[in-house]
Amino acid sequence: MRADLHSHSIYSDGVLTPTELLCLAKAKGISLFSITDHDTMAAYQEPLEQTGITLINGVELSTSWKNLNVHIVGLNVDPNSESMLEATRQQTLARHKRAHKISEKLYKKGISHTLEGAMALADGKQIGRPHFAQHLVNTGVCRTLKSAYKNYLGPGKLGDVKNLWAPMQDIITWIHQAGGTSVLAHPAKYKLTRTRLKSLVAEFKQLDGNAIEIYSGSQTPDTTKMLVALSEEFQLLSSCGSDFHTPEANWQMLGSVPDLPATCHPVWMHWK
Repeated sequence: MRADLHSHSIYSDGVLTPTELLCLAKAKGISLFSITDHDTMAAYQEPLEQTGITLINGVELSTSWKNLNVHIVGLNVDPNSESMLEATRQQTLARHKRAHKISEKLYKKGISHTLEGAMALADGKQIGRPHFAQHLVNTGVCRTLKSAYKNYLGPGKLGDVKNLWAPMQDIITWIHQAGGTSVLAHPAKYKLTRTRLKSLVAEFKQLDGNAIEIYSGSQTPDTTKMLVALSEEFQLLSSCGSDFHTPEANWQMLGSVPDLPATCHPVWMHWK
């Protein structure tokens, strides 16, 4: 089975429609697939032709841990459950509050009208830092998206607004109440020391988290080995995904995720 359980559509910060994502997944030979947009399940309100692909309802919910932005993927969730409707409502409100704060901080640096620009780019979908970054490029404030994050929006920069998200306990509870599996997304990408990463995984497990992503896009064999060890130590299920956003990013391409190591316990083996 070729699985990719982490991807993004135009409803958050991806560039393809849900239907285009499914077509690309089919072309890449993926048989088990999930669209996991940030803090919204709007993609699943579209009539999606699965064309032989098993589509798992998914979402990626934002939270924070020790002043660090952390993402929890919910897989096999009911998008119309009361808990998931409440989760996405609260998270969407938090995103709008964060967007206003980012705009205010940029205004104090002499950069005006960023909220209007970012909202226009979001076009009614979930607004996020990528929209602010693109606006800064479009208006000539920054030459590239990379420089926008480096100077204004990346970790530790003025646009890196935290502490607006729901607590991790609430995120995990919402996912479970919606009948889903909670997955700690891309653990290695938080750039934590091994000790701090282990502490994050331990707290996630303590709060009844279910699984971690063993693969998330391109990564080294040593990273994979380390994540497998953590999944075994904390008795967590294993998931995998490309974290696909755009065909331009080869390191996050659909279909590039290897099979899970034989010692792992895949999340899909525990779904009815």
